[in-house]
Amino acid sequence: GLALDAQGRLTINEHGNHRVSRLEKDGKLTVLADRYKGKRLNSPNDLVYRSDGALFFTDPPFGFPMLYKDARKELAFSGVYSVYKGKLQLLTTELSGPNGIALSPDEKYLYVGNWYDASLYTNGKKDEKKIVVLRFEVNAAATLSNGEVFFDMTGAKGEDAIDGIKVDQQGNLYVSGPGGLWVLSAEGKHLGTINAPQHIHNMAWGDE
Repeated sequence: GLALDAQGRLTINEHGNHRVSRLEKDGKLTVLADRYKGKRLNSPNDLVYRSDGALFFTDPPFGFPMLYKDARKELAFSGVYSVYKGKLQLLTTELSGPNGIALSPDEKYLYVGNWYDASLYTNGKKDEKKIVVLRFEVNAAATLSNGEVFFDMTGAKGEDAIDGIKVDQQGNLYVSGPGGLWVLSAEGKHLGTINAPQHIHNMAWGDE
């Protein structure tokens, strides 16, 4: 994942280096997050900035050759985090495969996609192989509350699962999902699917 902050600096999820870094204008790298409570992050995957500079990112284990079972994995969970006012905050561990991440245009909601081979934990129950987009309410301190399943793709045709997520100015979601790029309304209605010769993994908007 790549993102630009308000100053135009490139922020990088370094999948293999297990950290989130920012490329400064002088070419130096500043590490924004690499450990949680002394343990190395898994493999930061995707990220999004809020307008006030708060950074949200996902941290699944997909950068490890053995994924969840890799002996080098130091954290027992996959997390969604924020970096707010220089502090790393763990927001949720309920998704074992958090991947794509995006904010609604009004920044009231955070959307997080769950990779297909993960397990969704809801009210203490474990549901295997859920392909879902979750929606959380975003609080002022860059924390989350009231998470719920926004859209469920479980059972959809196609071998690929949820990857990148972007939101347009009207609040529609564009989700890399099984069989193509799914377009979802802000109300969670499937508007259509964009197909391509190969699977679409991530996307970005131009100026217009």
